Amino acid sequence: MIKEIRILTAIFAISILGACSSGGGDDTPAPTPPPDPPNTNPTAVSQLVYPTSDLLCIDNTITFEWSASTDADGDPITYRLKIATDRNMTNIVDERTVSSTTATVTLDRGVAHYWQVIARDNQGGESAPSTTFAFYTEGDGTSNHAPFTAALNAPADESMVDAGTVTLDWTGGDTDTGDTLTYELFFGESMDPPSFQTDITDENFDVTVTSGLTYYWRVDTTDDSGLKTIGQEWTFTVN
Repeated sequence: MIKEIRILTAIFAISILGACSSGGGDDTPAPTPPPDPPNTNPTAVSQLVYPTSDLLCIDNTITFEWSASTDADGDPITYRLKIATDRNMTNIVDERTVSSTTATVTLDRGVAHYWQVIARDNQGGESAPSTTFAFYTEGDGTSNHAPFTAALNAPADESMVDAGTVTLDWTGGDTDTGDTLTYELFFGESMDPPSFQTDITDENFDVTVTSGLTYYWRVDTTDDSGLKTIGQEWTFTVN
């Protein structure tokens, strides 16, 4: 009997020690808060309002205007206006960031310009560039203006195409709306390709391409006064 009492006493003591050592607390770790959702880039500017495409601007101080972008996260948006003297926007003559959808810029006279806008939110997210528009600032005593460089339609630069017949497609432009434009196509398998076809009056040309090869091409534009602009070089690869 005494032995049983001793055993029960030991069990009771162990139970008391276990309860004391637990401290009565909850050892379950606090849940990890969910990560912040990824930032959503603002939408691209859908419309360039002014100057419109191929416009002849009689004043070289120009107020640029474009449509507003939107941001799904509700972040504040700023706009980066880029103005260049080439259609691929490498020779930048003015670049500025503004919080509104307008900006006034003074440019050189008698020069063909190209412009686009990129939207940016306060988290660093950027939209795709807008369409690129060309315009010309009137020079003193100028009666005829050189045409703009041809704009690429298809195939997209550095794209993949299928073997066979490919239609090279572009769009020309000139502030002198009465001018007739002709085109010279340069096409080949190396950079700075040779002249392939002259006196083209349409804005497209069919070529035959071979699988596994990369082709380079450009289009030079000439107006009926003989003024010529050298086009941008594009490339594509054949599947």
